[in-house]
Amino acid sequence: MKNNERALPIFGVGPVYVVSCLILTVTAVILKNHRILRVGDIPSFKMPMILVGAIFIFVGVLLWLYSVVIQKISEEIKNGSLLTTGVYSLVRNPIYSAFSFVFTGILIMENNVFLLILPIFFWIYLTVLLKLTEEKWLLEKFGEEYVSYCRCVNRIIPWFPKK
Repeated sequence: MKNNERALPIFGVGPVYVVSCLILTVTAVILKNHRILRVGDIPSFKMPMILVGAIFIFVGVLLWLYSVVIQKISEEIKNGSLLTTGVYSLVRNPIYSAFSFVFTGILIMENNVFLLILPIFFWIYLTVLLKLTEEKWLLEKFGEEYVSYCRCVNRIIPWFPKK
């Protein structure tokens, strides 16, 4: 298919990922606060965990604001463009990363070792979702340009691009 023949969906698998991870995060917090997951609490790390969790949430909000508000990803999708600059040069899916950071921050702030299993699940879940859907769509639409981009930029975890 040619570059402009197929329009990409604006939201992709985002709603499925975000809603399911939100449900898991809220459920975990409720279980922890009702003392069901009390076993994994680490009382001596409460303040550091709150600080680290707040940093994660802050980074998530910044990622979301930069990718949605500043870089206006929805306009790029409507125009059929592959956005590879700005925050998209650090991570291919900054909006999904943003939600992952926020959910992880919330779980870290709960200061329970067992809740820290969920971010690993979120990462695996998102990786599978993206490989089965959006990455196939982008490969079909952008071909080698997308393959080159994938070689240089991480899928979910923001990092400096590989040259």
